[in-house]
Amino acid sequence: MSEQILVLDPTGSDPDAEHQALRERGPATLVDILGVRAWSVSDPVLLKQLLTSKDVSKDGRAHWPAFAETAPVWPLALWISVRNMFTAYGGDHRRLRRMIAPAFSSRRITALGPAIEQIITALLDDLDALPTGEVVDLRERLAYPVPIAVICQIMGVPQEQRAGFRGVVDRVFETTLTTDQAVANSGALYKALDALIEAKRAAPGDDMTSLLIAARDDEGDGTGLTHEQLRDTLVLMISAGYETTVNAIDWGLVALLSDPDQLGHLRAGRADWDDIVEETLRHQPAVKHLPLRYALTDIPLPNGQNIRKGNAILASYAAANRHLDWHEDADRFDATRPSKEHLAFGHGVHFCLGAPLARLEVATALRLFFERFPDVELTARYDELERLPSLISNGHTTVPVHLRPITTR
Repeated sequence: MSEQILVLDPTGSDPDAEHQALRERGPATLVDILGVRAWSVSDPVLLKQLLTSKDVSKDGRAHWPAFAETAPVWPLALWISVRNMFTAYGGDHRRLRRMIAPAFSSRRITALGPAIEQIITALLDDLDALPTGEVVDLRERLAYPVPIAVICQIMGVPQEQRAGFRGVVDRVFETTLTTDQAVANSGALYKALDALIEAKRAAPGDDMTSLLIAARDDEGDGTGLTHEQLRDTLVLMISAGYETTVNAIDWGLVALLSDPDQLGHLRAGRADWDDIVEETLRHQPAVKHLPLRYALTDIPLPNGQNIRKGNAILASYAAANRHLDWHEDADRFDATRPSKEHLAFGHGVHFCLGAPLARLEVATALRLFFERFPDVELTARYDELERLPSLISNGHTTVPVHLRPITTR
């Protein structure tokens, strides 16, 4: 008898248990993700093979027979229907990535360092002014504002538009929306992007939006990005550069606040901030599952099953990162573990271009925060922290703390 398909919980109520269940079913297993059947791959070796295989595509229009009937009604349609390098395949992907890469050059990222420190220092100054004893939500007061300020600065988003972008991007990662709600949110997102593009066409600046508007492919036909590709590339940049970094800062804070030994390793020199960032990304990656990829041919699995041509594939990064064949005692956060290899930024040709920026933001936010507030304490137990209601986004609804010890007479 065939194994029952595992229905992924759209509310993400107990993701660690769900990821364990995926691993127990073997290297890959059939799952239901909001009504779509896909192969969830949780074995890191197999996943890396598929992520680098020419027999696996991210272009659903070309390589997923169910695309036409699924995209109009699936709540996660935006994840498969955007026209940018996220869903591109082969030469089209290489062309788009080559046009976008200059926005994330080492020179540009390095130049952002002082601005990132300035953004974080201003936020910490505001926190420092709060009265002792007040419960502070660090997700809202630190993890959120840092990435949104950085990505909006990179993209040239005016201050008055930033709150609106946050609202619509948050809902891109929600997996409890109805189809109608998701469609409405996508419409609001595109409306905001059209306004940004129009403003930058009228008054270009030294920002990524202006750079992409002016982009030309020197090795192609010289037409640059279409308007649809431009909008969808900005969708990718906002989503990848915002929500994911929020979650990484969130989990870095929680890991250190819930396990004093990790701060001890830092203070004793047994680990540094880069170690903390990499172990955070391994232990709790910002994205749990990433929809979707598609098999271009039948792909045999180690357990004798086959991913058939045209089947959808779900990269289950969080489950793979904690696979016991990859990391010893994988469920434990340990900043001193020798190898912290992970798939939090993907693998292969679709590896995240913004990874160096994300690492810089997370390390800087954590370092400056704990330097300013060395005695900070969680006001809830680790197991009381509520997880985000999403099967994609991996974070908490709040991270409540006391910034300083409460003294009593």
